[in-house]
Amino acid sequence: MADVRTDRDVITYREAVAEGLAREMRRDAAVVCLGEDIGAAGGVFKTTVGLLKEFGPERVWDTPISEQAIVGAAMGAAMTGMRPVAEIMFSDFLACCWDYLANEIPKVRYMTGGQVTVPLVVRTANGGGLGFGAQHSQATENWALTVPGLKIAAPATPADVIGMMAAAVRSDDPVVFFEHKGLLAGKGAPPPPGHVVELGRAAVVREGADVTLVALAAMVPVALRAAALLAEEGVDAEVVDLRSLVPLDTATVLASLARTSRLVTVEENPYQGGWGATLVSVVADEGFSLLDAPVRRVAGECVPLPFADALEERVIPTADKVVAAVRNLAAY
Repeated sequence: MADVRTDRDVITYREAVAEGLAREMRRDAAVVCLGEDIGAAGGVFKTTVGLLKEFGPERVWDTPISEQAIVGAAMGAAMTGMRPVAEIMFSDFLACCWDYLANEIPKVRYMTGGQVTVPLVVRTANGGGLGFGAQHSQATENWALTVPGLKIAAPATPADVIGMMAAAVRSDDPVVFFEHKGLLAGKGAPPPPGHVVELGRAAVVREGADVTLVALAAMVPVALRAAALLAEEGVDAEVVDLRSLVPLDTATVLASLARTSRLVTVEENPYQGGWGATLVSVVADEGFSLLDAPVRRVAGECVPLPFADALEERVIPTADKVVAAVRNLAAY
């Protein structure tokens, strides 16, 4: 599996997952991958294509259909010196191994006084927009956000997938790595060899002076589309891609807010308990004087995800919903 940069100038998000894993597996023999159908099948979303051929069954392990077994085995492997990358096929199924993810893995390093670390990555396909229904479409980053000891990554571009995967695999703390299903076919420029994106470093992906839109994963292109529509109305929106929730780069958000004085969060997770509430509370504590208008949160509705496309669109944030929220602030 050659470095994609030598093959072409564009890479898809799903190809970037496989490439990011391959780069780390080449760099460190302690990195192994495990999960359902990740070997010969190349993953249900084709995000592990080529790994079995290059690295063999000793380092790419097909597992039974048991989330508890996958994450439990990864935990044990990590505690004994390996750097496992475990795949949970849909992020909704993190609930099936929640005891490991919430009560065991994030607490080992603390409870052993640093004598034992758990350097593992749990990869999972996240989010809606594809009509997969209520049990296969949730954006669950906010679930992991409630658990101290877990890092949370959610890249929006192929280059960030590769760079953040490198940082996640090399972390001595456990990382939950959310790969958005709606972005898998998206394309972008591949990064150079050795590319690493530090977890906890947000990116300003569009500069603006009138309002700050803060988004994550699939909501980043939604925010960018909203910014383009707003530009036609004379509103100059800045878009911040958070990239990760833990660590949370509040400094970049506050710096943007100092330029714009207005803030809108764009969250796919439900409004109730969404990550935007945490970010807004930090802004209230540390940047209240920067605000010239109330903060607005555009988030998913607090209902199970519908199967029908037309209904799902009513639940998940859209560019039009973001534009409406910004118009409200512009008139304040």
